[in-house]
Amino acid sequence: MNRTTSFPRLQIRPGDDRIVAHVGARVLGDLADQTGLTRDLSSALSGLKQRQRGHDRGQVLLQLAMAIADGATTLSDIVVLRHQPALFGAVASTPTVWRTLEALTAEPLARVATARAAARQRVWAAGLDPGFYVVDIDGTLVTAHSDKEGAAPTYKRGYGFYPLVATLDATSEPLVALLRPGNAGSGTAADPITVLDAALAQLPVDPHQREVIVRTDSAGCSHDFLDYCVTQGVRFIVGHALTADLAVTVIGRRRLPWVPAITADGTAEREVGEVAELTPYVDLTGWPPGSRLLVRREIPHPGAQLTFTDIHGYRYQLTLTNLPDPDIAFLEALYRGRGRCEQVIRDLKATGLAHLPSADFATNQAWLTAVCLAGDLLAWFRGVCLPERWRQTSPARLRYTLLHVAGRLVRSGRRVVVRLAAGWPWAAVLTAAVARCQQLAIP
Repeated sequence: MNRTTSFPRLQIRPGDDRIVAHVGARVLGDLADQTGLTRDLSSALSGLKQRQRGHDRGQVLLQLAMAIADGATTLSDIVVLRHQPALFGAVASTPTVWRTLEALTAEPLARVATARAAARQRVWAAGLDPGFYVVDIDGTLVTAHSDKEGAAPTYKRGYGFYPLVATLDATSEPLVALLRPGNAGSGTAADPITVLDAALAQLPVDPHQREVIVRTDSAGCSHDFLDYCVTQGVRFIVGHALTADLAVTVIGRRRLPWVPAITADGTAEREVGEVAELTPYVDLTGWPPGSRLLVRREIPHPGAQLTFTDIHGYRYQLTLTNLPDPDIAFLEALYRGRGRCEQVIRDLKATGLAHLPSADFATNQAWLTAVCLAGDLLAWFRGVCLPERWRQTSPARLRYTLLHVAGRLVRSGRRVVVRLAAGWPWAAVLTAAVARCQQLAIP
């Protein structure tokens, strides 16, 4: 019987030094150069260099961020860049990367944050400024599969860490990630205040000059945190627990002025949701001046597990805000947009957040800084180098279509050209992205 195969017959042989892979990841390095991020990181970490001929620590951190954006989950994965010097230049060894992370104590990390903020300001000036600033703060669980410093039992009966992450809604930029033990409290104000300060320092706008809104779930609904938001000139919109007294007020008052809820993008009314304002019927003494309490009711989706507060077939959710907008349907939809933060955190977990490499707590915090750098590069790449339809593309798809593409090096005179496969569907997109990166008008 003759053997048949559905694929063309071929043989695989190594040895062609003109073939390079992960061509699209090189654009992230070019973007860092264009925005001045490479220069600023080198300046920020210049004091960590121990030998004159050693690697520039700022460039090492940037190379690690590029590797993480490209899909690296461990420090040793940087070998993918190091084995292609024709494309990425001289890349640090794994021990050098380890030493760099271990040297990133509080003071160097503060200088790295300043460098990120300066580069962000230039990128926004080049066209990424969203004009509407909503900072999401949310926690996420990271499982530790070994005994690491700071790992502890979590509220979901797991074991690991509970980092607190701040992201910018309009651009999906990860502003800051604070590593915390797994048993860190959810309703305390100290950690959210720390994260808010760091996030505001990353924004190129002054909250006292432009409206900045902080958005959290009910974990951020504490008097100390919301009072601090007011002192910083930041508006807030947060989830509020449905206590028994509030449930009686909502359910017992039959003539609440319900209005139809709208979709998250504000383009249409939702068929199953309504919104009302509870401010005239409840006592908000003690909350910041101008606070308002909104309630949303909706019919649970089929199969949802009901609770004791799901009365008459409705599920109720409360939102506390000091935004003065009279359109309560818009305010409720604005709060519901918090789900996009969870998508950004999901992408960050696919970009290094879910894999903490060290047994040392401080080193893992430095790793999270590299993860935020990687998230910045991907957000800027989508925002200023790619077409509009690519703005919400996940890191996994970016890697499959653009970052991991292979090509052939062609040297002609003093130029080096990378030729992509003629049949690659996204070759034109990557080519255009390179051109846009090179033509960025960076102040």
